Amino acid sequence: MGTEAFTIRSDSKKVKQLDMLASQVDRSRSYLVNQAIDQLLELHKWQIGRTMEGIEAADKGHFASDAEIERILNKYADS
Repeated sequence: MGTEAFTIRSDSKKVKQLDMLASQVDRSRSYLVNQAIDQLLELHKWQIGRTMEGIEAADKGHFASDAEIERILNKYADS
């Protein structure tokens, strides 16, 4: 897989924090930013997948029963 350069703008405080972290973990700024992008993309891929599963289930008429909802609400009511 090839790489491609692009530019972002960020406030100076974040850039300084990023550079400090890069120094502490002996990695480059680019490495850390790429890790963050990978994590963001994976999170959104997972979220969108789960949302699509929910929509498909709803389209098929698969909903939680009143008893299931009641059980879940009671589980967290005392928290």
